[in-house]
Amino acid sequence: MATSLSSTAILQPKLNLPRSLLLLHGSCNGGAQKRSRSVNVHSWSAAANYVRLQSGAVKFSVKSSVKRFVQKSMGGVRCATIEEIEAEKSAIEKDVRARMDKTVETLRTNFNSLRTGRANPAMLDKIEVEYYGSPVNLKSLAQISTPDASSLMIQPYDKSSLKAIEKAIVSSDLGMTPNNDGDVIRLSLPQLTSDRRKELTKVVSKQAEEGKVALRNIRRDALKAYEKLEKDKKLSEDNVKDLSGDLQKLTDEYIKKIDSISKQKEKELLTV
Repeated sequence: MATSLSSTAILQPKLNLPRSLLLLHGSCNGGAQKRSRSVNVHSWSAAANYVRLQSGAVKFSVKSSVKRFVQKSMGGVRCATIEEIEAEKSAIEKDVRARMDKTVETLRTNFNSLRTGRANPAMLDKIEVEYYGSPVNLKSLAQISTPDASSLMIQPYDKSSLKAIEKAIVSSDLGMTPNNDGDVIRLSLPQLTSDRRKELTKVVSKQAEEGKVALRNIRRDALKAYEKLEKDKKLSEDNVKDLSGDLQKLTDEYIKKIDSISKQKEKELLTV
């Protein structure tokens, strides 16, 4: 049974409402019966395990186990369970990882489309063909193979798309001239000059930096989400600091991934 506190035990006019998360238990589960006393006060001491604000009064009860958090809402308070708060935190973390994974994968695709000295079907990943009035990815329209180390062969599923595919390749930045024989399109890769290789390494460096900026923006959005939970009294200031530290570690981990794949691509470009 909770112990009631007299008004003389709680009237302490020197303490302000703490900034940390207010904790609440028995008054939110409806099933517990306890004795308590309400008094109108403007400040109080930390004599009780939890505090409930309602209609200008303060209710105090002593309870050893604390399982629920207080969230302010219009007209009073409502309780947010630990499970609800953990679910919100988990959703934020899941979104962060998904977006960071997508950023790294997009960067990897962009790197694959950069021409090196060896034929690779991934070089055509970004080619889009105007097909019946709509832009369609080339890989959806044709089978792409590498007959040898310096050439690509494109065999469309619909031969009527050959002209459109040829046009898309010519207007791209691949720097290759397609050879259309009426059945397939062949692409021969010219050898990269030393100057061209250096230019492409600069492109890799720029794209890698853009990827890192994207990761930092994702971290920023997550921090704002955590700060909103703190503002809503679902997380304490210390909670947010801990989560921010974990978020920074995760961001650093993905930045290392970008550094790794960019160095690998630069190595491929500089290898003669």
